[in-house]
Amino acid sequence: MLRCAAVSGRVLEGIRILDLTRVVAGPFATAVLADLGADIVKVERPGTGDDYRYGPSPKGETSLSFQNTNRGKRSITLDLRLPEGRELFLRLVEDADAVVENFRAGWLASQGLSPELIQGVNPRCVVASLSGFGATGPLAGRASYDIVAQATGGLLAMTGFPDGPPVRAGGALADFVGGLYLGLGLVAALLERDRTGRARVLDLSNQDAIFAVTDSVASIAGAIEAPGARFGNQHPFTAPYDAFEATDGWVVVASASNKLFRALCGAIGRPDLADDERFRSHRGRALHRERINAIVGDWVRPRSCEEVLAALGPDGADIPCARVATPDELVDDPQLLARDMIERHPHPTLGEVVFHGNPLRFSAAQPRERALAPRLGEHNREIYGELGLDADALARLAERGVV
Repeated sequence: MLRCAAVSGRVLEGIRILDLTRVVAGPFATAVLADLGADIVKVERPGTGDDYRYGPSPKGETSLSFQNTNRGKRSITLDLRLPEGRELFLRLVEDADAVVENFRAGWLASQGLSPELIQGVNPRCVVASLSGFGATGPLAGRASYDIVAQATGGLLAMTGFPDGPPVRAGGALADFVGGLYLGLGLVAALLERDRTGRARVLDLSNQDAIFAVTDSVASIAGAIEAPGARFGNQHPFTAPYDAFEATDGWVVVASASNKLFRALCGAIGRPDLADDERFRSHRGRALHRERINAIVGDWVRPRSCEEVLAALGPDGADIPCARVATPDELVDDPQLLARDMIERHPHPTLGEVVFHGNPLRFSAAQPRERALAPRLGEHNREIYGELGLDADALARLAERGVV
């Protein structure tokens, strides 16, 4: 329920979300909402917390991946398997705008906390669940990870080179795509709740989310019988559109119009290619992509990345092109730095942590209230204090393993 608050410049100020998510997809969704000002109360198992707290980090420290995907949140511990834990959770639900989780389908109900029960306590509380395959269909309830979602959603089969095996897209892409859809779904549900007064239940499948971003392949295949295939870095319907090796790295060149192709031909000293009947259309260039790529590749190969970009970039032919950058290089990228996409925050034990910034840019929006990820149970006293529990009461609950 939207609380009255002084205007702070945070887009989601006053929204409170009880966050039962763990690992990547769900925590990423709620981290984005925390970036925008939502009060994310991360509910974790006593003693151990989110599995993702244990991962790449200096010895004895919380995972750096956890730091990034749980930035800006508050953490409480609570064992939902215990009756007292469920009672406390439902008391928290009374003042929450949403409950979100990303366990297997049916997990909430298995904990005695079905969406119906939650919304019986608070009809204005959105309940959002992300699972591998959703709550319906023959695969409902099956376990899933990022690579499973990429495989069953069609992305894995599209990624890689024609003569090689399917390739997983870099990073946990399926988890992050699922997280983005989860965040979008939550905000949409909250907008409707404020309009109608009644909250919905969101059932999101990670397979669905990946299938939805497979570049219209299903539509194209059904209409013109052009089944999806692996094209490596190339585009199926035009050329050149690829990565080319220079003397000191790789550059990508993307020519997706006749005008750009003519400009490219001039820049590499081959204006004759623009008049070649084989290359005068997108379809022709796609059919002869090997020949075009070989010509462009031969031109790039003896040059440095800087030389290629000088000739083809905005000060030359003005063709979309770029050097292939690694993520660790990008922490010093001038464009990302200018856009505040590299965050550096002092940490009490790590010294400094680097976060990816939030690409959503709203005018006059203030940064999130809390910069870092929380320690396990860091906000127990603060949040349970709102329910009237003092230090002695929390100590007794801790002795029984409830918090």
